[in-house]
Order: sequence, then structure tokens, then C-alpha cells
Amino acid sequence: MSRLKRVLITLTTIAVVIGLALGGGALWLYSDAKVSTVGSTDFSNELAVPPLAKSTVKKDGTRVFDLTMRAGEKEFRAGQKTPTWGFNGDYLGPTLRAERGEKVQVKIKNALGEESTVHWHGMHLPAKMDGGPHQMIAPGATWTPRWTVNQPAATLWYHPHPHGKTEKHVQRGLAGMFLLHDEKSDRLALPKRYGVDDLPVIVQDVKFDGAKFDHGHKMLSETGFLGNRTMVNGTLDPYKEVGDELVRLRLLNASTARIYDFGFSDDREFALIGTDGGLLETTTRMDRIRMSPGERAEIVVRMKPGEKTTLRSFPNDSYGDSWSKRFAGGDDSFDVLELRAKKTLRASPELPAKLGELEVPDGSDSVRGRFFGLRTSGINGKKMQMGRIDETVTRGTAETWTVRNEHSTPHNFHIHDVQFRVLEVDGKKPSAELRGAKDTVFVPGHTTVKLAMRFEGPADPDTPYMYHCHLLYHEDLGMMGQFVVVEKGEKAGKVRTPHTHAGH
Repeated sequence: MSRLKRVLITLTTIAVVIGLALGGGALWLYSDAKVSTVGSTDFSNELAVPPLAKSTVKKDGTRVFDLTMRAGEKEFRAGQKTPTWGFNGDYLGPTLRAERGEKVQVKIKNALGEESTVHWHGMHLPAKMDGGPHQMIAPGATWTPRWTVNQPAATLWYHPHPHGKTEKHVQRGLAGMFLLHDEKSDRLALPKRYGVDDLPVIVQDVKFDGAKFDHGHKMLSETGFLGNRTMVNGTLDPYKEVGDELVRLRLLNASTARIYDFGFSDDREFALIGTDGGLLETTTRMDRIRMSPGERAEIVVRMKPGEKTTLRSFPNDSYGDSWSKRFAGGDDSFDVLELRAKKTLRASPELPAKLGELEVPDGSDSVRGRFFGLRTSGINGKKMQMGRIDETVTRGTAETWTVRNEHSTPHNFHIHDVQFRVLEVDGKKPSAELRGAKDTVFVPGHTTVKLAMRFEGPADPDTPYMYHCHLLYHEDLGMMGQFVVVEKGEKAGKVRTPHTHAGH
């Protein structure tokens, strides 16, 4: 009997020890998952501003850009050369700029050791020119898409879109901005001197393993890569000295999984003037703006002579339960960019109250609705298949899409080719940052959004556009679907085998 008692005591002790170890391990993982650079960033490096891409104009008025994807190395930190990819340089790419109504052509050469693509995120253009996974560019090959810009002034961007490899290709440095202008926006009294009072702010989170990037995923994180520090335009610990009272920041969340809640360290208000697809109807004052991967926002901040303020990403509560929030980065905070005002500032005109008109439908003329259930395992229960057309839409018609995050893991939703209007978030009017033209929207756990859009074409029953989660790890896992645009009464065709451009 005493022997049995000793055995029971021993087993109980072992169970308690294992339980405490597991509990302690879980507590350590939970505590270790929180990241903050607030107060520890020295802002010692001047912000790099991507150069404006050079271009030529053909006799027919076509503006031609040249981009080369290539490998390189960059000293993000003194004396440590990090292997990178970039467009026309070692990391990131130049800023392309074009006018509404202009014909554009981009010659893209792939000088990498593997095939990739270039997708024009937010651009309205033919499916064959979209740069999705069906338009691969082989090593050594050149692809030359061309289209006519037919959308309002906006902050767009370009990045790779190879099926199953997008996260790594973007992390290595393949990304850049594409700015559109039009006569209406050019007439407005807005900061518009590129690199002076109109600044590109490409925000990425990174982590280093020695000199190399560490692209590993944290334990228990289902969202993808989450870094332990941020950089802007490829600059670590960046500051920017400004000489104007009003400064326009074109924010781009170019991270692959992290959601930011941007504001300023002194909680000052700023003016939101634009979202993904262009200017808002009116200037909106706010002190926080949440941005998921792929989203853009144009904000204007007022500076006083000699002062400093820090663009910061704050913790936020929009992730779902506390476990998902902690391991998806919702508790993290970052000091992103320090703005330093000169002692004397150029006077800036007051911002116009009226900015523009939204060229996106309001849902009143939608001819049909569709539902998209989001799970990491797929959309509407299906993983992406390159040869399968999931949805067929008719050119010239408007639709309302209902998108539901069916579990607690954060997702977002990006639709190629179109800009949409967010009609509702869980049955309520959307917040200010969601009231402009959008192509990407954050969908927190167990949240439903309704989106209205119009499909202008051109029709192409055989070449699909994508819709997908823009947390790129989720996209790579197959959280993506395809739709084609057809003429009235026409049926979807058959997706051709993905064409890899292999010639020069």
C-alpha cells in the first residue's frame, strides 16, 4: 500500500512539474510575443526618398518606364551587408508617376535567378496586363505590359505576385510606389512637391539574423512574418527634416502581415485626405488610422517651427480575442519616423474642405450580391487553383460583395482591377478611413464587411483577376480566388496554362 502511495505521489509530482513547465512555457511565449520600439529608436538615419522613375515618351504619347528586378546587397546597418532584391537598385524601386488619360508602357526585365511577376496594385487595367500569377517573367526575360490610365489621382504601388512565393519576394525588397495625377487634384491647394512636402512613406517590419534578413514566423502566430522593428523607404531609425507648415505623408503598409495603427507620439490630429483609390470627398480630422497590408492612406500633418514629432504605430484592440491579438501583433508598438521641423517654415495654404467626388458605386445599382467566407484554409472553403475560375462578372455592372471573416485570425481582402466602396462593417456605417475609394480592406476576426464595386472591363473570359487575403502568408497558402469579366450573356472561358514570358 505504501509503495502504491509513493508511485501515486511520484506520478502526481511529475504531472505537476510538466503542468508548471507547460504553463511557464506558454506564459513565456505570451510575454515574449509583445514587441515595442517606443522610446528606444534613436532616429539616426536620414530618410531615403525613392527617386522618381525616368521615362521617355513615344511619338504616339505613350510614356515608357524601364524596371529591372535584380539581386543586390545593402548596408541597412553600418558594416553589415544584407542580401536584397530591388527594382533598378539594391532595395525597393523608383516611384513611377503618370497622368490620367496617359498611355503607359513598362519594360520589366527579370535579372533574378528565379521567375517572378510585377502586379500593379490598385490599378484599373486589362487582366493580361495585371501582373498576377498568370503573367510570370522567367529569369533573363522581359515583359512589357501597356495600358491607358483611366482612374483618379491616387497612391498605388507595385510588387511581385508569384503564386506561393509572394511573401518572400516582397520581403526581399521588391516593391515601389506608382503615383497617379489628374487635373482636378493638381488644382487643389495640397502639398505636392515630391520628396519635399509630399513624402512617400513605405513602412515595413523587419528582423535581422546577423547581416541577413530573418524571414521566420513566430511560434503560435498564424498571420505570417512579424518583425521586431520597422523601417521606412528601406531606412532604419529614420528622420526627415521638413521646411513646410503642412506635410503630406503617403502611407503604404508594405509589410507582409502586420497591421499598423498609425498616429503621432503627441496625439496630435492630422487630416486624412485620401485612401487606396484616391482623394476623399472631404478632409477628415483624426488622430489614428488603422492600415492592414497593402492599404494606403494620404495624411497631412501640421508642423510648428523647430518642433519634433514621431509617427508611431500604437497597440489596438481590433484583432478579436486576446490570444489572437497578442500573437498577431495587436499589442505591439513602434516608433516609425521622426519629423523634424526647421526653425523657419514656409507658409502652407489651408487645406480645402472639399476634395473630390468618389467614382465608386454606392450599392444602389448593384445587380447581384456574392458572399466570400474567409478562413486561412481558403475562401468559401476552397484553396486557390490556377486553372479554376471561381466567379464570373458582367462588364459594366455593379455588384455588392459580402466578406465574412469566419474565425478569429485577422485577415484582409483585396480585389484586383476595381476600387470599391465599403458600405457596412457589421451592419454599421464604416469609420472615416473606410469612406473613400478602396481596393483592400481589413476584416478582423468574426467581422462582416459589405463592398460595392463596378466592373468596367475590358472583357476577357479566359484571363482572370485575383481576389485574396493580402496577408501574404495566407495568400501563399491558397487564400485566393479568381474572377473573369465577360460581356453580357457570355460565359467564362478556360484559363490557359499560366504563361511565363521567356523571351526578350
